[in-house]
Amino acid sequence: MIQNVGNHLRRGIASVFSSRTSRKSASRAEKDSGAMADGEGYRNPTEVQMSQLVLPCHTNQRGELSVGQLLKWIDTTACLSAERHAGCPCVTASMDDIYFEHTISIGQVVNIKAKVNRAFNSSMEVGIQVTSEDLCSEKQWNVCKALATFVAHRELSKVKLKQITPRTEEEKTEHSVAAERRRMRLVYADTIKDLLANCAIQGDLENRDCCCLVPAEKTRVESVELVLPPHANHQGNTFGGQIMAWMENVATIAASRLCRAHPTLKAIEMFHFRGPSQVGDRLVLKAIVNNAFKHSMEVGVCVEAYRQEAETHRRHINSAFMTFVVLDADDQPRTLPWIRPQPGDGERRYREASARKKIRLDRKYIVSCKQAEMPLSVPWDPSNQVYLSYNNVSSLKMLVAKDNWVLSSEINQVRLYTLEEDKFLSFHMEMLVHVDTNQAFLLLSDLLRRPEWDKHYRSVALVQQVDEDDAIYHVISPVLSGDAKPQDFVILASRRKPCDNGDPYVIAMRSVTLPTHPETPAYRRGETLCSGFCFWREGDQLTKVSYYNQATPGFLNYVTTNVAGLSSEFYTTFKACEQFLLDNRSDLAPSLQTL
Repeated sequence: MIQNVGNHLRRGIASVFSSRTSRKSASRAEKDSGAMADGEGYRNPTEVQMSQLVLPCHTNQRGELSVGQLLKWIDTTACLSAERHAGCPCVTASMDDIYFEHTISIGQVVNIKAKVNRAFNSSMEVGIQVTSEDLCSEKQWNVCKALATFVAHRELSKVKLKQITPRTEEEKTEHSVAAERRRMRLVYADTIKDLLANCAIQGDLENRDCCCLVPAEKTRVESVELVLPPHANHQGNTFGGQIMAWMENVATIAASRLCRAHPTLKAIEMFHFRGPSQVGDRLVLKAIVNNAFKHSMEVGVCVEAYRQEAETHRRHINSAFMTFVVLDADDQPRTLPWIRPQPGDGERRYREASARKKIRLDRKYIVSCKQAEMPLSVPWDPSNQVYLSYNNVSSLKMLVAKDNWVLSSEINQVRLYTLEEDKFLSFHMEMLVHVDTNQAFLLLSDLLRRPEWDKHYRSVALVQQVDEDDAIYHVISPVLSGDAKPQDFVILASRRKPCDNGDPYVIAMRSVTLPTHPETPAYRRGETLCSGFCFWREGDQLTKVSYYNQATPGFLNYVTTNVAGLSSEFYTTFKACEQFLLDNRSDLAPSLQTL
């Protein structure tokens, strides 16, 4: 295979790279002049920075910054960034998963940077980055990253936020992917509910020594807090960060009752504020260890509010799940005692915690890891399908947002751009087609029709229609010259309509692994990490169609000859796509019209 890749590279890429030097020089010159025009000191107008020296009053019993205090600083910084953009008061609506990579010691400095990634109608996503530094050694550490959603609130009028205009590649990437993250947040609660209902967790209580089990009821904590003016913003609403700090406090107590030691908070699962609380409210915080694994434990926390002592009805403010570990003298996780849950709700929480752990690990792996660290084919499973779909679309959007594409060739208004980065060689084809953008999107969404215009798709079979926007296909390609047998692919295709004006229609594709479709001797299994189409509306009945492919060495021999040199064969294929769109612009597939 390596020899085949080398042959294809020598034949197909030579013409591109031999003529690229001058284009790269020109491109760099343009970028340099653009940077000068923008000013070397460019700073995002919504960016807010906070630096805090960690004092004894901020630390826990180990001399480390309390996570509750850190959460208050994070929320304050993010809120100030949101209000800078909105021009009016904002409240915390939700916080995505937070993974703490490093503890912060007394005497060190915490640096928090927050900026608005994207604004929607009345809500906005704020990205937060936290680092720490030792003033004596000048060492710095990454502590965590966070994504918070804030809602703008104005008493006498409805808020309509102005849009963010991204300028740098990083800002364009975050702006584009924010729409996909918002989509995932909106379905998060239902997704977790469905996964917990359908996720079969094997019972292991019977195999554990009962004399070594700690009753879960021994870890139960209940505490009440009175919301005072210092805990609230200028509108009288309780700071979200303050509530999170109180939640971390009771969760830490519950975890300590299990391990009889000082635990370390490692992760907080995504959560939503269900409603506001105000000055004068009494907040009741309840915590209990739901389950203990070998080296970690999950603590569930619930917050309820009431106004007067005589009130019987309590408002549910928030719930969260926090993961703790206990570190030894070498900062290695200690083995934890097992939990014996109470019958009924306790056993339900115990089994749900096991399901959440699997979901959490899948989500952290798929959503958080870098593109270069992702295996080509990720196993498809009900517990990770939402996050695989998210990663599929966001990977393509990140590829589109890169600003170092180089124009390598142009034939009859069909342009080829290339991008060399790490171990990837990416391709981008672009053309204008006189067809309605929505129709082009629907036609090319149906991979079953791909063989009608792309001869590299010999046959396509629908394996699973996951939902309205995601489907899995089995694709068989013809035999390439020099290969003994054809290739096949198992592909997840995810499609998205625009979130806002200016956003493209997206069809993203990547390889997945299905137990029902293992590799067989009849075919050579191919894999694709990131590919797909983007469609921009350029006018009435005029669409810019762009195709992207992030090629890896194992996939390169399938596309190199056709893409890299913009050979007549690949040019013909892309023009065939244009003709397919023109021929079918008024005759959409009935199966797609019903989606």
